Amino acid sequence: MLLLSRLSVAEHPSWQASISFSSCLGTKGTQYETNSVDFKVRADGTVFATRELRIPSEQVAFTVTAWDGQTAKRWDAVVRLLVAQPSSARPAHKKGKPSAGLDASQPPNDTLLPWPQHQNANGLRRQKRDWVIPPINVPENSRGPFPQQLVRIRSDKDNDIPIRYSITGVGADQPPMEVFSIDSMSGRMYVTRPMDREERASYHLRAHAVDMNGNKVENPIDLYIYVIDMNDNRPEFVNQVYNGSVDEGSKPGTYVMTVTANDADDSTTANGMVRYRIVTQTPQSPSQNMFTINSETGDIVTVAAGLDREKVQQYTVIVQATDMEGNLNYGLSNTATAIISVTDVNDNPPEFTTSTYAGEVPENQVEVVVANLTVMDRDQPHSPNWNAFYRIISGDPSGHFSIRTDPVTNEGMVTVVKAVDYELNRAFMLTVMVSNQAPLASGIQMSFQSTAGVTISVVDINEAPYFPSNHKLIRLEEGVPTGTVLTTFSAVDPDRFMQQAVRYSKLSDPANWLHINATNGQITTAAVLDRESLYIKNNVYEATFLAADNGIPPASGTGTLQIYLIDINDNAPELLPKEAQICEKPSLNAINITAADADVDPNIGPYVFELPFAPAAVRKNWTITRLNGDYAQLSLRILYLEAGMYDVPIIVTDSGNPPLSNTSVIKVKVCPCDENGDCTTVGAVAAAGLGTSAIVAILICVVILLTMVLLFVVWMKRREKERHTKQLLIDPEDDVRDNILKYDEEGGGEEDQRQLSPQTPPKSPLPLVRKNTASQEATARTSQHPRKPCHEPSAPRDWIPEGPCQRPSPREPDTSVRAVRTAGRAGNPHKPQPFCIGVSDAPELACTAKTCSKWPGCPDIAVPWVPQMCLDGTHLKQQPISFPLDPAQPRAAAQTPKSCNSPLHRQVRRIHQTRESVPQDVKGAVSPGPTGETPPRLFSG
Repeated sequence: MLLLSRLSVAEHPSWQASISFSSCLGTKGTQYETNSVDFKVRADGTVFATRELRIPSEQVAFTVTAWDGQTAKRWDAVVRLLVAQPSSARPAHKKGKPSAGLDASQPPNDTLLPWPQHQNANGLRRQKRDWVIPPINVPENSRGPFPQQLVRIRSDKDNDIPIRYSITGVGADQPPMEVFSIDSMSGRMYVTRPMDREERASYHLRAHAVDMNGNKVENPIDLYIYVIDMNDNRPEFVNQVYNGSVDEGSKPGTYVMTVTANDADDSTTANGMVRYRIVTQTPQSPSQNMFTINSETGDIVTVAAGLDREKVQQYTVIVQATDMEGNLNYGLSNTATAIISVTDVNDNPPEFTTSTYAGEVPENQVEVVVANLTVMDRDQPHSPNWNAFYRIISGDPSGHFSIRTDPVTNEGMVTVVKAVDYELNRAFMLTVMVSNQAPLASGIQMSFQSTAGVTISVVDINEAPYFPSNHKLIRLEEGVPTGTVLTTFSAVDPDRFMQQAVRYSKLSDPANWLHINATNGQITTAAVLDRESLYIKNNVYEATFLAADNGIPPASGTGTLQIYLIDINDNAPELLPKEAQICEKPSLNAINITAADADVDPNIGPYVFELPFAPAAVRKNWTITRLNGDYAQLSLRILYLEAGMYDVPIIVTDSGNPPLSNTSVIKVKVCPCDENGDCTTVGAVAAAGLGTSAIVAILICVVILLTMVLLFVVWMKRREKERHTKQLLIDPEDDVRDNILKYDEEGGGEEDQRQLSPQTPPKSPLPLVRKNTASQEATARTSQHPRKPCHEPSAPRDWIPEGPCQRPSPREPDTSVRAVRTAGRAGNPHKPQPFCIGVSDAPELACTAKTCSKWPGCPDIAVPWVPQMCLDGTHLKQQPISFPLDPAQPRAAAQTPKSCNSPLHRQVRRIHQTRESVPQDVKGAVSPGPTGETPPRLFSG
């Protein structure tokens, strides 16, 4: 335990202090040392300074180590030096009671910590050293009440101006936060909660004093707060169960094991000093005190003889650890279990079951078990006293064999670890010895049966040829001609007792540069060797060759030939860069050029750069300035060169022997530059992005695209409209329009006929032909004089043509059904009734000569009445039907259609079959004839 009083520091401090470590062994033979070069410790424990020191105002600490020469144990103590107030300026203390700190465990008495003053004899302020405030001691686990006052900090300037106090540091404004607090006006410092020394043993705070404006009034002072330890933690064993072992027959004092318990309390006080003792031992045979424990270290040793594994194989010992230096009345205790196993000793040596063993092995094979050696051991199985250990005593000087132990059967397995050669050794005679993993017990001798002999025969096999130098290296210059002999790469056949031939072949030749003679292994070049080839790595070309014998089975070996190619000057230098730009005025910039050569030194630089004499404009406009052996500058010779692209040839020559030259062309862009020497053209193009022409072209394309889309939409609309119109006007060829004419015989004639249409009023005109009504074309049968237009029929008389009128052109026949107008009643074919049907797809209907001569040119067709029989699909021969085609002409007879399956017949038949589907208003417009028959209705389907 270190005893150190507070020291006073003078202008040139020189002091001493005594330390001692208290223990039951005393201090005799104790050696001391420190970890500081400024302090030393004498043999009597006196600490002294080795030189004059100026101790800073903050705390200084160093470690003193004590060594016990007898037990080789060590102790460490931390020495803290606090800069104290000189004796002339210290506050008065009671005699015989020096202050070592402020104990906050006492009732608070408004302990005042005045702010230290720094003035010299002249009244000037000094900053050299401060008073050290005594450390504040706070007991842990205090019950409060909280906040609990510790001390009060005060500056003597608070009589003049209001002062605000604050504290900073760990525990105040740093985690853990707000452990300590201070009244900013009075300076009283508090602890706000119970302290735990095991969580944190000390705190370092700094106190500050400022005025109401935040200006510093005093220098910060250090406050050290130490938490006083309380015995609030039991010793804790590292393990609850400890396992140890001791050999049977061990002597008293034999070390068995160590148990360890740690106490979280302060180890420098009795609260953390742990002592050990054995509580119980089970079983208590042959004695109840077979073991003892070191009370301080926890080492368990034997104290009695008579440990016998065959009687007691295991002991269970309960160990107790108590703090307060083992005081059972005041200390806290804990227990752990120590299980001690009594181990077997090797009192029975292993013995071979037979004196000789035999085996055989093929040559050149490894990891092969040749023979198994069996032994017998009466010790505990699978223990170090039973486990066998084999070794070869003689017969294997080269280390070809090794003996491994089977962990299950304890047999020895003789294994080949290094290949044997039949040509060198045909048999081996080994002498082996067996022992245990553990040494024999004292007084036990080895048995003569612990050694045996092993005979191993070697079997000859066909071995592969091998190259004496597996990696053969040759050096030569690149570019040697094809067919050059490089070397002879021959192999050796180790089978001396076999007559075999060896043949050679290529195994790997990446560039296919080499050729090997299959008989003697002579290698020649099959191509020119090029050092600059992609197959060359670090100037070395590698090829692998195969040597195979004709044994049964054949065996082969490989060898690698490495060819180191010496560089020759066979590559001309290349100019770099290939493209560049320069300002049109030479004073602004130049082009740095260099060269690249595939060869290596000395066939590369320094390079010579020059301009050719032809064309003459090159040397007239350009010049080259040599910078060093590898670089040159290309610049303009003239004061101004027009902007544009120029091809500048440059001759580059290397330094090889002989030197090689190359004329390279560099594309130079000459451009106007700004004040920084940058081409403005490049910037303008980059900034502009797209030119005006490109933008106009894009706009035109957009307009065209929009126009096409618009036209397409209009076309689709018109097409939809026309399709809708055609659905109303144009139907398939078998369709019939929905104009219905009712003819009543009793009406007295044509004046009683009227048109009935579901879509128009009764007397409204219905166009017969709606297409090409405006087209007019003169024909041979029509007059060239103007004609009146054909009026639409609105009365029965309108069915009779009144003379020539303008009709559609015969060259444009109307192929659609325009209208169907019928009159009369069914079953009366002999009564001719005038009617006309505008159907153009019935070529079997004939026109009279008075109407037209050709069917396609018939302007208005006259068709006969369709008999009822045709509606039923039956055609009966009818008399020709006559009806008027022209008022001035007699009626002509029309021929009956040859077939009832004509398009017209099919139209009428379909309309007749679906006549019941006619709307009611249309049905009402049709009245039956005089005989009660209803004429067939024709309407558009």
